Amino acid sequence: MTDHYHSPDDLKRLPEFKELAPQEFQAFAAFDGTIGREGGAIDQLHRELIAVAVATSSQCPYCLEVHVTQAKKAGASKAQIAEAVMVAAGLGAGAAVTHGTMAVRIFDEA
Repeated sequence: MTDHYHSPDDLKRLPEFKELAPQEFQAFAAFDGTIGREGGAIDQLHRELIAVAVATSSQCPYCLEVHVTQAKKAGASKAQIAEAVMVAAGLGAGAAVTHGTMAVRIFDEA
């Protein structure tokens, strides 16, 4: 067993999902493939910056590697990457605080 959870080698196992859950994997692959598409209402740079923010929020190291790289190729600056990360962090903190109001209400109702 490795001494860490995340390894780029894990991605080499994706074909197993194609064999083990073919319909689900095919649906996922088709949907996932639309993320980087061109010609939509959102240009490639902004698609990738959104993906960086979501990858930050979902804490997916593989997604971060892919989408930061793609964002850079699409013309993103380091400052834009940092701002996307901070937007995600701010929204995450905001979500925690607003869910905290539920905790206070539940306490009052208990």
